[in-house]
Formats: sequence, C-alpha cells, structure tokens
Amino acid sequence: MDAVIRRWPGLAGLPDWRGMVIYFVFAGLFLLFALLLHDKGFLEGGNLMNIARQTAMIAIMAVGMTFVLSAAEIDLSFAAVVALSSVTVALLLPHGIWVAVPAALLVGVACGLVNGFFVTRVGIPSFLVTLGTTGIITGITRWITELQTIPVDNESFVFVFGSGDLGPVSVLFIWMLLVAAGGHVLLRKTSFGKEVLACGGNKISAMYSGINVNRVKLQVLVLNSALAALAGILYAGRLQSARYTLGESDLMMVIAAVIIGGTSLFGGKGTVVGAVIGALIMGMVNNGLVLMGLNVDQQMIFRGCIIIVAVTFTMGQLRRGKKPLG
Repeated sequence: MDAVIRRWPGLAGLPDWRGMVIYFVFAGLFLLFALLLHDKGFLEGGNLMNIARQTAMIAIMAVGMTFVLSAAEIDLSFAAVVALSSVTVALLLPHGIWVAVPAALLVGVACGLVNGFFVTRVGIPSFLVTLGTTGIITGITRWITELQTIPVDNESFVFVFGSGDLGPVSVLFIWMLLVAAGGHVLLRKTSFGKEVLACGGNKISAMYSGINVNRVKLQVLVLNSALAALAGILYAGRLQSARYTLGESDLMMVIAAVIIGGTSLFGGKGTVVGAVIGALIMGMVNNGLVLMGLNVDQQMIFRGCIIIVAVTFTMGQLRRGKKPLG
C-alpha cells in the first residue's frame, strides 16, 4: 500500500483498505449466509436479533481484551472471572440488585488488581500470572457453588441484565452498544487510550515520554476483568441462573474476535469497533453453522481454523520488530 501511495500521491488521502477488510468480511459472510440459508430463516428479524443477543457478552469481553492486547499484555483469567461474578450476583440477589450487581463488579475489579499487582510490581509475565489466577478463581467458584447451579428469579434483574426487550431490541444488544461506544471513545478520544497504544507500541519510548507504563498496564487489566464481570452478570440474567462453567468456552471466541477485528497480538494497535464486528462475525458464523445442521464439535473446529488464519496475518508484525506480548 505504501508503494502504491508513493507512485500515486493522490491516493494518500483515501482510507487504508487494510483497515476496512473486517467490514468487507462481515458483509461478505452476511451475504453468503443470506443466500445459502434464505429458506431457513437466517434473515428473519428474530434470528438476527438472536445473533446479537448471543454475541453481546462476547463483544463486551472483546472490548476489554482490545485494551489488554493493545498494551502488549494478555489476560487468560477473564473467562474464570465471568463465572465467579455470575455466581456472586446470583448469591447476593436476595439482598437486592443494588447490592448484588456492584459486588459482582467489585469481584472483577479485585481480580484485575491481583493480576495487575503481580504483572507490574512483581514483574511476572501476564501470561503466567493470569494462567495461575485462572486456576485460583475457578477453584473458588467451584468451592462456593459446590458444583451446583444457582437459580436467578429476580424479575427486575432478569429484565435489565439479560432477558428483557425494548420493543424489538434486546436489552443485551443495548448493553453491547453502550460498552462498545464507551470503549471506542476511551481508546480513540482520550489521553488514556493514547497511553495504552504507546505502551504497547514501544514501552521504552513511552517511559521516556513520561507515561507511567505500570499504571497503564494495571488499569487495562482491571478494565478487562471489570468488563468480564459485567458479562458474567449478563449471563446470569440471560440464563436466569449461574454456574461455575460459565465462560469456559468464551476464551477462544473473544481472542478470535479481537484478532479478526484488527487488534495486534503484539501491542500498539487496537480497534474496539473492529473487535465488536469480529464478535458479530463469530456469532453469525455460529448461527449459520447451526442452521446448516453442523454440530458443536464441527463449530469448534471451524473457530479454531479462524484463529489460526487470523494469527497468521498478524505474524508479519514480528518481522517489523514487534516483540511477543506478556
């Protein structure tokens, strides 16, 4: 692309096509499924809203992961946070929504602070820290629940945080839009977002620019865990129950959505909008595969192939001097 611009300088003002690929992929897949599954209800309003409903929590977690990867870190514990926060909100709902929801969010913040402490103060790579905290958080959740499902029967909570609809629009879709808009503004329009990208792009340069790199990395890990806790709350509302297995299958989905959306695995580049579009692509693919009659095993194989292809495209950054994250 750079060579083309040098040859035709008039193209310099046009948007870089590489940043638009995700939108072309989304449109292409949508048209493909619309044509192949036109007789199976793919284009029906109820099915399209169902895709958005099923994708909402993945998209919310993808927003948080965008910040973490952009800062050249990784968090493997967010899926475990989903389960612990959902269990927390379910157990505390008898004391009221205004007690249960903040407590569940604080659980996420606490997990993020623990991760951030060991990464920034002790100096352990984030991959290893969050791998360890995943086991700890999962063990706590299993211990609290005794491997039992906890029902959620608070109608107000269920409506606001999961199963409600405002006209034809799912409340979960509204939550997704709010988080995506907030994340986009935070990353692109604030000094914090610029610091995140600077830390991920070149840690040494960021330090010499006066940026407190450790503070930024701590904040992105806390933000990611807090959004994972929100996703756990929404899972509890949507499923009207909480259990220790929630979030287990989301790790691959979230990372795939973020990478497909255009965020670099090696830091310095991130897009919240792309991550949300990537999540919608994963949701649309899952929905299309189900309508085609493929089983869960085949869907997992397909998602794994998507991740490999996405990572292959990002490997070119290593040849430009980027270092692996964590």
